Order: sequence, then C-alpha cells, then structure tokens
Amino acid sequence: MSHECNCGCSNENNSKTSQGLQITTRDQATPLNIQTELKISGMTCGHCVASVTEELKELSGVQNVDVVLDAKGISTATVTATQQLSEASLREAIDEAGYTLEAINA
Repeated sequence: MSHECNCGCSNENNSKTSQGLQITTRDQATPLNIQTELKISGMTCGHCVASVTEELKELSGVQNVDVVLDAKGISTATVTATQQLSEASLREAIDEAGYTLEAINA
C-alpha cells in the first residue's frame, strides 16, 4: 500500500531515526493525567490542607494535589494522577489524615 503525502514516510531510504524521529508506543509514552475531585469535610485550617495533601501524595501515581479550603463547609481537593485511583485508596488516605471523604467526581 502506498500513498503520496510528500512527508517522505513512504520513501524506503528514510528510516525513522535518520530524521531524528522516534516512534514510541503508548505504554512507554508519557501517561495521560487523570484528575479526580474530592469533597472533604472536617478541614478548618492550613494544617488540615497539609495533612490531606501529604496523605494523597503518597498514593501511587499521584503527581499533584490542589486543595481549596472551606473552613465552614466542604473543602475540595483536586488530585492529578497518571492512573485511575480507587475509591478505597482515596477514602483510606483521607481517613488517615483524619477527615471525611464526602464525594468523588472523576
């Protein structure tokens, strides 16, 4: 099967490395980021934010945690990870920090 796109990909003299290109499969490529939003009750101060952030960052694949504190209501934590995180692991991390996971929005 041949085509004419003028990119040189069908030229037998061009190899994928001769042009400085490298084809990478999805398994080896940079993983996609998955964001999960958590609703957490019981947080009232910066120490609470630090505790929740620390526990969530210990989960495998977590790259970043952003927390918006609502000292009189339900705080929101946005977790960015390279893989889907299980509800059980998220709940355990929040429990370990001493707070209550109210909801998860993937």
